Amino acid sequence: MIKRLVLALAAGGILISASACNTVKGVGRDIESVGKAGERAIN
Repeated sequence: MIKRLVLALAAGGILISASACNTVKGVGRDIESVGKAGERAIN
């Protein structure tokens, strides 16, 4: 259940981040930060 919630939040964060930044480099940084936040939430 918690894993699904984290995945849903990560997916939502990716969508918001992707729409908020204009460069491929920015998207990469946003995705990386969402991944790190998901990792911290799981641990």
